[in-house]
Amino acid sequence: MATSRSGRRTRARAAAEPGTRAVRRRASHSMDAVVSEAVAILDEAGESALTFRALAARLGGGVASIYWYVADKDELLDRATDHALAEALVAIEHHGAGPDPIDELRAMATTVFDAIVARPWLGAYFMRNTELQPRGLQLYERLGRQVMRLNLTARQCFHAVSAILGFVIGTAVDLGQSPPQEVLDGSVGRDEYLTRVAAGWRDLEPAAFPFVHLIVDEFARHDDADQFRAGLDLLLAGLRLQADRRSGLDRDESA
Repeated sequence: MATSRSGRRTRARAAAEPGTRAVRRRASHSMDAVVSEAVAILDEAGESALTFRALAARLGGGVASIYWYVADKDELLDRATDHALAEALVAIEHHGAGPDPIDELRAMATTVFDAIVARPWLGAYFMRNTELQPRGLQLYERLGRQVMRLNLTARQCFHAVSAILGFVIGTAVDLGQSPPQEVLDGSVGRDEYLTRVAAGWRDLEPAAFPFVHLIVDEFARHDDADQFRAGLDLLLAGLRLQADRRSGLDRDESA
């Protein structure tokens, strides 16, 4: 039988205070303070740094006080994700009424991409729990409404939004990974690092790596944001083609 969140939370509080009964007492924080500080820790040092002990120290209370608001770290991460998505949701509010839904999707997707690149931890928890992430579901809905304007089937709409989000989140998480230590500590610049990698690729046997040799110069001077936009354009071009084909079929059937 599934365990309720309130039941897990009660036991967690009791476990945090051995030998005491789970009797309700005044909490020393607020849900907003707990979640806001959790986001601050995630932004500063990533998921591994977010512990209840570290969070309690930031808030100026005991570990047990955190359990009045969240049952466990998973719930805390889901709530932190929803909190972080608030900015992206506000940023796309003015999109959606333009004449071309593909243009609107491009603008929305780029906004979500920027939000995740700025917070690399965010992509790992996006849409993981829609009950605790109503803003994530709202973002999903906003993208879906634009796809609906393309007159696609329900299955095509579902696949389209899934593909867009998958590309946006996956690419943002990849670009948000920590660079090599030598780049982090400043001993080697990004361009120098790419040049060095490209030099290693050029030393590979051309017959064994023809594609690598074809694109090595592009790789050496590429811009991550441009690379994302180019990939998004390819994806959206395919979506437009599918929509045009669907419209052509509808015209043929009505003729």
